[in-house]
Amino acid sequence: MSISPRGPNERLGILLTQAQISNAGLARRVNDLGAQRGLTLRYDKTSVARWVSKGMVPQGPVPHLIATAIGGKLGRPVPLEEIGLGDTDPTPELGLAFPREVSEAVRSATDLWRVDLELRRGPGGGRWSDALAGTFSVAAYSTPVARWLINPVDSSVARGADEPPGAPSAASRTGGYRVGQSDAAKLREAAQEARRWDSKYGGGDWRSSMVPECLRVEAAPLLLASYSDAVGRALFGATAELTRLAGWMAFDTGQHEAAQRYYIQALRLARAAADVPLGGYVLASMSLQACYRGFAEEAVDLAQAALERNRGLATTRTMSFFHLVEARAQARAGNAAASSTALAAAENALERSRAGDPDPAWIDFYAYDRLAADAAECFRDLGVPAKVRQFTREALARPTEGFVRSHGLRLVVSAMAEAEAGNLDAAVEAGERAVEVAGRISSQRSREYVLEMLRHLEPFQGERRVRELTERARVVLVAPA
Repeated sequence: MSISPRGPNERLGILLTQAQISNAGLARRVNDLGAQRGLTLRYDKTSVARWVSKGMVPQGPVPHLIATAIGGKLGRPVPLEEIGLGDTDPTPELGLAFPREVSEAVRSATDLWRVDLELRRGPGGGRWSDALAGTFSVAAYSTPVARWLINPVDSSVARGADEPPGAPSAASRTGGYRVGQSDAAKLREAAQEARRWDSKYGGGDWRSSMVPECLRVEAAPLLLASYSDAVGRALFGATAELTRLAGWMAFDTGQHEAAQRYYIQALRLARAAADVPLGGYVLASMSLQACYRGFAEEAVDLAQAALERNRGLATTRTMSFFHLVEARAQARAGNAAASSTALAAAENALERSRAGDPDPAWIDFYAYDRLAADAAECFRDLGVPAKVRQFTREALARPTEGFVRSHGLRLVVSAMAEAEAGNLDAAVEAGERAVEVAGRISSQRSREYVLEMLRHLEPFQGERRVRELTERARVVLVAPA
């Protein structure tokens, strides 16, 4: 996709001539470079002609791929300015770095929060993280995950701890303010409340937009203030939770590159917090995103990274969830035996968990109904419809108060499973309830599930009840999110 033309791009045309690259040749090189980053690009000679003659500007990382392709032929680096695309992407690397030093990690995260909020508040802004939306690249996770695996905990995060305390009021937050445990606690409370909003209303609801606002207005000044190592760990943990949640909400609204940037920063903040289980939770979120986007093998790697670093550290309930995420990825990759092994490990760990275990607050959503729901999706991907129906019914039999979106997704899976089994009445009933839920929340992921359900019902369009369900669903799908 390209943004509006700005007039012929003479610089790009001249450089293509100098490099002796045809339009078709550049398109092929860009597509190949994209594939190396996990991107699926389908540019051709006509696309390149539009870039040159009409000044059409490709979005996401593509300008950088063009520069790399031309530079490879010329044998030297080619900056974006030289190909007339220097002003096309003001934030190409924003949020994608995983700095080694804590001070740089603070800068990386706060820059992301600041720019995201500024761009969305500017002209044409408004929808959740539109400014950072682009092309998802699973390869962007490679360096952050490798660095986290090598060293998941920073040695010290104290900042100006020997300075005298600042003003007692949080309203006076400056570089000299001395952060206390109560400040970190307030951010954790905000994260818990936002998680409830997200589950009930979807990632695109106006309430969810308060998360980046909280990061920019509340969390950033605290990270730049003064704190001891102990308080700093708590502060980084709370901001990591909020940042992961911002990524999850972007994922739920279909803005995968924005989600990536937030996930990477959340992982870095979790390292500063010395919270390895929280880092594992971020990796699990990355795995679910990669799986959803069709990168199953990479999703397996991400889930296994979460598991390996948390053996002996995370609670059994937390480890159960990580095993479940691996089961999802293995199933999507078509590895039935590995998926079954991971699913069994998830169930065994969950059975061993107890109410008195020191589980982190962010895992409170996870119980048997979630395991059953994900197990159903595993067997759906593996083509075992009887198991899909069994686990979906178990998932729907549990109370889902507050987890509105999850309930809707389970209804969709149930409708597809019943349709595949030829139980049309049950399929339509579940489908009607799923559409009703999708119409009440702001979630692109829920809409995409409904679309998949409609595709499964296409063979039954001769039935009036199926046609009526399809029509109702399409009305919901075209309604504003």
